[in-house]
Order: sequence, then structure tokens, then C-alpha cells
Amino acid sequence: MAASQCSIGITGGIGSGKSYVADILRHDFGIPVYDCDAEAKRLTASDHDIRRQLTELVGDDVFRGEHLVRQRLADFLFSSEENARKVNSIIHPAVLRDFCQWAGKQSAPVVAMESAILFESGFNTKVDKVLFVDAPEEVRLERAMLRDAASKEQIRARMTMQQPENNKCRADFVIDNSTATEEEIIDKLTKFLIEST
Repeated sequence: MAASQCSIGITGGIGSGKSYVADILRHDFGIPVYDCDAEAKRLTASDHDIRRQLTELVGDDVFRGEHLVRQRLADFLFSSEENARKVNSIIHPAVLRDFCQWAGKQSAPVVAMESAILFESGFNTKVDKVLFVDAPEEVRLERAMLRDAASKEQIRARMTMQQPENNKCRADFVIDNSTATEEEIIDKLTKFLIEST
């Protein structure tokens, strides 16, 4: 990352609209956004060190040929906090290195990182400002059920595992995305960017 470059972390609970806000930053403000979830999937499938470490940790059946068996990894990861910690200690440092390399290649004065677990992963220490996208739990639940074609119980279980709303007070700026129009979100983001850069 260039010394003069400002970096923003975007986080919030499941179904809060992080990706929606990230898309507005991309398209309306021209800010490059690094999607931690998508890039973690790419790295997990392609990085030889990650593949080796996950195979040693989880077992040979975590990969089938060149492809990660996502359900096998998820079953292992969600079976205990210790397992989750071990998997994250393999993947998170690789994602952070990749983000820093990616940011260094961007010519934009502001870059952003979208991460559901920004604080839990420690990624918040690598960004200048944190933007928290918020919405009431019932709104987030309905959105996530629609988006993922998942049951209420499945989404609630994921909400229990990921509780970024506990970190809302640590964010530099909060956007309520429960009923706001796109124009209102743009106005809020403009205010945030003026204050942040």
C-alpha cells in the first residue's frame, strides 16, 4: 500500500448490505474494493502453501483433485472454535498479504476491503477507517434467506457464528441500510469519505 493511500474496511452482519455498499463505492465513487470472501476462496483453491497446510490439518479429502471440497472444510471449521482458529491462522495471513499486494497495485487514492470478519481477523488494524453497514436483525435475516435460498435456522446459525455487530461501536462510521434509498446511501458515503480522506 502506498503511504499516501487511504484504506477503508467495510464490515457488518450477514444480510446488512456490505456488498451493496461496496458496489456503490466501486461504481459511484471509483474506489477499488477487495472482496475478502471471494479472494479467500480463490487463494484457498490456488495457493500451494494453503493447500498443503489445509491437507495436513483437515485430511487429504479436503481437496478433490484441484478443487477444494468446501463442505468438508466447513464441517471441520464449524465443529469447534479451535478448528476455526487453526483454519483461520492458515487463510487470514494469506488474504492479508494478498490485499496489501493488491492495494499496492492500485493507482486510486482510496482503496477498500470488504470483510464480514474485519475485526475478528485483525484486518481492521491494516485499514485507516472502518465503515460499518447496519440493519435490524429481522431485516438481515430475511435478506440472507432470500439471497442464499437458506432456511431461517441456517441463517440464524451463521449469525451466531459471525457477530460483527458486537464491533459496531469500534467503527469510524455507521450506515443504517435498513430502509435507505441508493441516493441516501450515496449521501452518507460522501459524508464518510469527506471526513475520512
